[in-house]
Amino acid sequence: MDVDTEPPSRSLNILIADDDADLRALIGFSLRQAGFNVCSAADGRSALQAFATQRPDLVLLDVNMPPPNGLEVCVTIRQSSTVPIMMLSVRDQEDDLVAAIDAGADDYVRKPFSPRALIARVRALVRRGTNINPASIDAGNIRLDLEQHTLRIGAAPPLSLTPLEVKALQLLATSPGRTVTAERLLNHVWGRATLRERRTLKQLIYRLRKKLEDDPASPRVLQTTPGAGYKLVAE
Repeated sequence: MDVDTEPPSRSLNILIADDDADLRALIGFSLRQAGFNVCSAADGRSALQAFATQRPDLVLLDVNMPPPNGLEVCVTIRQSSTVPIMMLSVRDQEDDLVAAIDAGADDYVRKPFSPRALIARVRALVRRGTNINPASIDAGNIRLDLEQHTLRIGAAPPLSLTPLEVKALQLLATSPGRTVTAERLLNHVWGRATLRERRTLKQLIYRLRKKLEDDPASPRVLQTTPGAGYKLVAE
């Protein structure tokens, strides 16, 4: 089996939750070969139990496993943790990507996939997670708290953000009032710029505007630069 065997900087613990025993075993074998520790679960209930007891550094969730399903497990985990979460699914429709983003997932991988490709995606997700330092970014009347995963505009109450939203705003807030190209955002958030990520970025911007804007249809804070990218406008 062609597996990336480059060891991670430390032995990370990864939770695999999937009701397909053969696939679960294949993923577990590949991750162990790559130097990761692995714990597993066959359904949503045992996934939540394993998360509470094992405290994994990263979670792989099958969307359609026995209840609670992967999306529901993701929502529950997000209530108490910012651990990186990757959803696994045989479906690849736009509605599925939207549901994963809304649930708080950081990445979405369509089955079937090769072990080597999965390991690469896991490593990229780990790197992106470790690049967010506990700090705040101030841009005019906007404060982005990278530790608390909140954004405050002026004196308004802080808005709760998902890790994916924080990652996008982190780049935008470091260049307030200036256009950040879609390509740069894609590579910053996902480490790649495929058609799937481009679709997901549009949904991510849409979800952010629903949180940030008084009128998402006429955005004043998170604006589009036609044909180029996006910019965060701070007063």
